[in-house]
Amino acid sequence: MYLQIIKNDLRKSKLTTGTIMAFILVAAMLTSLAASLTVNLSGAMNNMLRSAKALHFMQMHTGKVDMDQLRHFADTNGSVEEYQVLEFLNIEGAEIVIGNDTLAGSIQDNGLSVQGKKFDYLLDLNGKVIHPADGEIYVPVYYRQEGKAVLGDTVKIHGISFHVAGFLRDSTMNAALVSSKRFLVSPADFERVSEFGQLEHLIEFRLSERVNYPAFEAAYLDAGLPANGPPAITYNQVKLINGITDGIMIAVLVLIGILVIIVAFLCIRFTLLATIEEDYKEIGVMKAIGIRVSQIKKFYLAKYGAVTGAACVLGFLASLPLQMPFMQNIRLYMGDSGSRFPGLLCGLAGAVLIFVVVMLYVNGVLQRFRNISPAQAVRFGASRESSKPGRSFRLSHNRLFTRNIFLGIKDVLSRKKLYVTMTMVLVISSFIMIVPYNISRTISAPGFITNMGMGISDVNIGVLRTQVEDVQGKAEEVAARLNEDKNVEKYRLFTSRMLERRTDEGTLEKLRVTFGDYAAFPITYSKGRAPQAEAEIALSVLNAEDLEQNVGDELIVIVDGTEKHLKVCGIYSDVTNGGRTAQANFNMQHGEILSIGVAVTFRDRQSVQAAILQYREQFPSAKITGIDETIGQMLGPMRKAIQKASIVATVATALLTLLVTTLFMRMLVTKDRYLIAILKSIGFTCRDIRRQYLSRSITVLVLGVITGTLLANTLGELVGVAIVSSFGAAAFRFAVNPWFVYFISPLLIAGCVVAATKLGISGIQTLPIAGHIKEA
Repeated sequence: MYLQIIKNDLRKSKLTTGTIMAFILVAAMLTSLAASLTVNLSGAMNNMLRSAKALHFMQMHTGKVDMDQLRHFADTNGSVEEYQVLEFLNIEGAEIVIGNDTLAGSIQDNGLSVQGKKFDYLLDLNGKVIHPADGEIYVPVYYRQEGKAVLGDTVKIHGISFHVAGFLRDSTMNAALVSSKRFLVSPADFERVSEFGQLEHLIEFRLSERVNYPAFEAAYLDAGLPANGPPAITYNQVKLINGITDGIMIAVLVLIGILVIIVAFLCIRFTLLATIEEDYKEIGVMKAIGIRVSQIKKFYLAKYGAVTGAACVLGFLASLPLQMPFMQNIRLYMGDSGSRFPGLLCGLAGAVLIFVVVMLYVNGVLQRFRNISPAQAVRFGASRESSKPGRSFRLSHNRLFTRNIFLGIKDVLSRKKLYVTMTMVLVISSFIMIVPYNISRTISAPGFITNMGMGISDVNIGVLRTQVEDVQGKAEEVAARLNEDKNVEKYRLFTSRMLERRTDEGTLEKLRVTFGDYAAFPITYSKGRAPQAEAEIALSVLNAEDLEQNVGDELIVIVDGTEKHLKVCGIYSDVTNGGRTAQANFNMQHGEILSIGVAVTFRDRQSVQAAILQYREQFPSAKITGIDETIGQMLGPMRKAIQKASIVATVATALLTLLVTTLFMRMLVTKDRYLIAILKSIGFTCRDIRRQYLSRSITVLVLGVITGTLLANTLGELVGVAIVSSFGAAAFRFAVNPWFVYFISPLLIAGCVVAATKLGISGIQTLPIAGHIKEA
């Protein structure tokens, strides 16, 4: 019986059923897609880390390593399972030629390495440990993604040629946000090139399970082991940095999915109300002859169970091919998850979840059957709704609008409760379209780097101790050249040193501090401000959390052999040097310099690229990059991933708006069939009535889009901060594109609303006058 009822009902309302089915399909598809991508990302990352036997703790160090001291520490520390020291030969970017191009413009610290003996293996694209032959070189997969290298290219390093035999996955340095990249060569080739680069040591440990990483780092430093380099990297940071790009993309998809599900409930409500309006008399008759409400509900639950079940299955199936473009980056950087079954199972679970939630919601809406009066239903054939016409808004007082527009606006004001749901749909649609776009645009904006610990400049010149011996002398040489350049508007030097900090327990810990004039190239602070006085210091977010410091607290550092008390004046986000940095503005005479960065702006912005090429030629040992190169190389993969999510959001918004507006207008026409018949009988043409309904849609559209746009730029900014702060940029504001937010987005939504309204009210012309007046 139920099967026959479902078939008859589907034949009767093909458009409505097809629309609601398509809508649930979109919700199920997005939920399945997000669930499957999450599982595949986690599985691929864990599989890569397991195959590579990823390190748990690594300290980069420039200088000699006392192996006896290291061995004693490893033997006496119960957390250490394995340890090794790998060599990393830092090579100037200008001396690495891939094909016909150099890496002079790369912001990465590029270097050669050999395969690890115990762990931290470098893998090929099949997930196998690489053992290169002499003359072969394996290039980081990052450069394949950037289009700088292809299989079979020739790589020349200081004139020594290598053949690109493949690309490697590096569990530690894979991501674009990591500032170092390892090229893999054979031990013999490493020896051939070793005289041309600056040697660094990677001191690595594999630790026991449930180890406390901060406690182990403290033990490492307390033992006086080598730490002349960037802050240590732990396993948790390795996992975070590997998953961050695709994780943010998935987070945006989840956000879209949640909003789509909310709209799905509204859409289902529209459909059910429209169906109840169409079947109002039949429901009343069934109640009048003694059929229980639970039995009546079963008819509708059977129909919506079939429609929702089919839509969820199709949504799950549709999510499978959609995974391909979203999985490209995951597969390239981390490989496959090992088995597709967990991803398929979680995707299916997402679709099942949508089915369960929809059916529970349908059951809740069907409780309205209890409020239907059999007598009223048999007499009127439709529900009677009260409305407040508003005495101050009369046609006789109207001087602004035409008659049809006025009647449309008046209906919206008179039946606010009915139209508020449609307004909410348009608010959410604007939110879905604008927020992912704003996140994508914000990350792509030049000013975004101020939320990452770097000021805005045209060019950054880095003089690193890993590439030159006399860092101070080379930096002074660069500064002298900048003084002579009349096109230079301003420049500042920022010197990084490793200081010692005295803890509350009296022990000493390392603290990387950069000294310079931060007022000239300001960054964004999540709390407080830049250091101005000599007794002030600003900390990165991760440092502030590790040291349990806040604005106003005091730090003690050792400067030129004496203690110096510093007040924390600001906290900022940073993604450089493992995110653990500090800023100060006082002078010190002694202490080894790690690096000196020179930020430069030019008077003629058109000549920046020419200036970059000129300075690279003059200072080949320095790392010279423009602002666009820096943003593109650091955030390129993340930006592309979020752009994909933004495109999905735009398409989903257009589809949702079309579907929901069509359903709403069909419901409204069904509900107003008596009023439409009256209007026709007193001389209103079908064209007049269509204009009235169109004016209703436009009134709701204006209210919904304005509210949605305001929420997207306020509440949406908080959501964007929550998503993007997961990789360290904790304080930022949306970089809004006024053309998209205030013109293109509303225009696209308006086009969908107008088109859907015309489709939804297409039945007005065929609605008979006599039949409905007689029913009433």
